[in-house]
Amino acid sequence: MLEVLLAVAILAIALPVLLGLRNFDLELQSRSMELTTATLLAQEKLLETELSGSFPIGESTGEFLTPAPGVLSSITETDRAPGYRWKRSIMPTPLELIREVKIQISWLRGQQDETLEVSTYVFAGVAF
Repeated sequence: MLEVLLAVAILAIALPVLLGLRNFDLELQSRSMELTTATLLAQEKLLETELSGSFPIGESTGEFLTPAPGVLSSITETDRAPGYRWKRSIMPTPLELIREVKIQISWLRGQQDETLEVSTYVFAGVAF
């Protein structure tokens, strides 16, 4: 009888801890997926900016409604990355022909706004 009581006590202690670890694992997996998506979207925006060849100083913002570059567009416009927004900032540097390009990807996680930022430098080609 004492062995059964001891086994139940051990289960009562261990089970909530194990369930808590599982919930923590699911949360980490969800966050990892969001960060991976944001990173891929940021890379896409950087590539889109570099391929445009035009680097006017300023900011632009938007959502991911249109198809990615190189993807055939469909008849209807759909939100391909729901909840994700982008902000592109092109800024001058001390070198006249070099521009700094910053891409911010933002999304809502629960009640909190999350942001991922990447940046690079591009050769503007001609003096502005």
